[in-house]
Amino acid sequence: MVLMGLVGAQMFLNRAGAQKQEEKKMETTTTNASVSGSPEATTKPSSEDLKKKLTAQQYHVTQECGTEPPFNNAYWNNHKPGIYVDIITGQALFTSLDKFDSGSGWPSFTKPIAKANVLEKSDRTLGMERTEVRGAKSDSHLGHVFDDGPGPAGLRYCINSAALRFIPVEKLKEEGYGQFLPLFEGKK
Repeated sequence: MVLMGLVGAQMFLNRAGAQKQEEKKMETTTTNASVSGSPEATTKPSSEDLKKKLTAQQYHVTQECGTEPPFNNAYWNNHKPGIYVDIITGQALFTSLDKFDSGSGWPSFTKPIAKANVLEKSDRTLGMERTEVRGAKSDSHLGHVFDDGPGPAGLRYCINSAALRFIPVEKLKEEGYGQFLPLFEGKK
């Protein structure tokens, strides 16, 4: 059992090292709008359209189940109030009110805005068992959920910034997400 764990850890570290080298070459910026152009789009664009509208890193993460580098991504250290939406469809996924510093180098949340907005799938890659998190409407890879988070549920949704677009609270209404403003009333 210990040997299997060591082999799995070695495979993970080897892949992570190779992936990190590859991802250093990729862009780390995010676009200012979801690919769909409107909040809460219901259909996912074609692969060709996604390749044209996403950065190489956004495409790699969301469509090829990639992982961006820790501590070198757009939102790992973002402390502004607002919501995080799916970069593909604009579907609201997480709120800054549920974001916490996990020390992992990726944005981490205790829960999604609505459980129905994310899908969880078993992921047995890299010789370990994890739970992958995907966008419910986009079916795009977002990250993984672990049971080592704070709070009563003890969950840590570890999400790639490249799969998200952040909308600050002062722009929620303007960008079509006004229904989320009450979440921030009276909060600092």
